[in-house]
Amino acid sequence: MDVAAYLERIGYRGPLAPTAETLRRLHVAHLLAVPFENLSIHAGEKVVLEDGALFEKVVARRRGGFCYELNGLFAALLGALGFRVEMLSAEVARRGGGFGPEFDHMALLVKLEERWLADVGFGDSFVEPLRLDARAEQAQGTRAFRIEEDGERLLLLRREAGGEWEPEYRFGLEPHVFGDYAGMCHFHQTSPESHFTRAPLCSRLTEEGRLTLSGLRLITTQGGAKSERELAGDEEYAAALLEHFGIRMRARRPNTTDTGAG
Repeated sequence: MDVAAYLERIGYRGPLAPTAETLRRLHVAHLLAVPFENLSIHAGEKVVLEDGALFEKVVARRRGGFCYELNGLFAALLGALGFRVEMLSAEVARRGGGFGPEFDHMALLVKLEERWLADVGFGDSFVEPLRLDARAEQAQGTRAFRIEEDGERLLLLRREAGGEWEPEYRFGLEPHVFGDYAGMCHFHQTSPESHFTRAPLCSRLTEEGRLTLSGLRLITTQGGAKSERELAGDEEYAAALLEHFGIRMRARRPNTTDTGAG
């Protein structure tokens, strides 16, 4: 892996020693620079879960990706820097209750003096890594997160300011490899039951909040205030991709289905 090129891609110029502070800074830099997006699915590009292919897409072509791509490549970067990192299987919470299947999501376990949960591929979630073995709430801005036991697995919960605790996903601590995610990665690329196939989505963290392009809606969040603008069509959509996410590509014309920021 060309570590220098990856660090340039995420605008990172901090320390590189495998410490909790380095992990924190890399995690935040990645979220600010690399969008969570499903554009390959809507452009007819197959997602290939292999370090070289992911590096070519995310670093060389300056694209983003979804969880298997972003966390998979971030794991490779961390490994190259001397971190002990493992891919985890997670089941995403469903709005109507219950959870998705095994390998629905990839998260990362990073082993330092403490164990950390890292995740640069879930969209609008925790910004800094979470202490895996802490059971008290971990505040980040106006949000708080908590990890608790759920039988033989662990459950990640999130609470907005003044709100109730809600599950994001539950996960195990068994290490996995790319091949273990192949079935669900194919499902999310092809099935009409996957929310990734419904409409193009591109979203990234900003210093002030978040920018999201969902279908033809450009959603800007700043300081807790949200504004939306409907884009006129293909040209304005392509211009927004380039201006806000640095992505130059042709995607199929987006519809107005609301996919959320995942």
